[in-house]
Amino acid sequence: MPKKLNKDASTEEKIKQAAKRLFTQKGFAETKTREIAEESGINLALLNYYFRSKQGLYNIIMKENMASFKQGLAELFGDTQLDVYQKIEKLAHYYIDEFITNPDLPMFIVNTIYMAGNDSTILEEDETSASRKIFVNQIKELVAQRKIKPIHPAHILSNMMGLIIFPFVIGPLLKKRANINDKAFVEMMKERKKLIPVWIKSMLEN
Repeated sequence: MPKKLNKDASTEEKIKQAAKRLFTQKGFAETKTREIAEESGINLALLNYYFRSKQGLYNIIMKENMASFKQGLAELFGDTQLDVYQKIEKLAHYYIDEFITNPDLPMFIVNTIYMAGNDSTILEEDETSASRKIFVNQIKELVAQRKIKPIHPAHILSNMMGLIIFPFVIGPLLKKRANINDKAFVEMMKERKKLIPVWIKSMLEN
């Protein structure tokens, strides 16, 4: 009987990082397991030993990616020392900085949400729900005090995430249409960190 291999954490992580790059660049359907193995610097048999299927590998990466993304939201939304506007400002700064450092991440998040239809556990309610309720209740309190316009909290959440994520998703098109290079795009996103809280505040205030 052949000796059973011990799975190495560094090899497993190397495979996941390679797969993440390829899935982001080419999409799930166009990415081949052989390409993932080559990108990882291992043979196909070893890849199959660590991850039995491409779908299984993709699901693991999606869940880890979304867990990290939601954890950041949970920590921010659940901070009772910050008001609504402070949370919006910190959210814009944190995620734009994160996306500048990891430009493939926004598209991967969008793909993760899209693919969640095939795996309901990816977007199920979890520990982030309680912290999100804190943020929502803060918005409702401002509405009750007539400090902001009557508005469903979902509009604020969707506007924030759209303003933060969408420019990165259409980054190649935006750079081409605006005739700007990568450096100019990054500077524009840094400027956006300051603008998003202003835009949201202007939308909310009476």
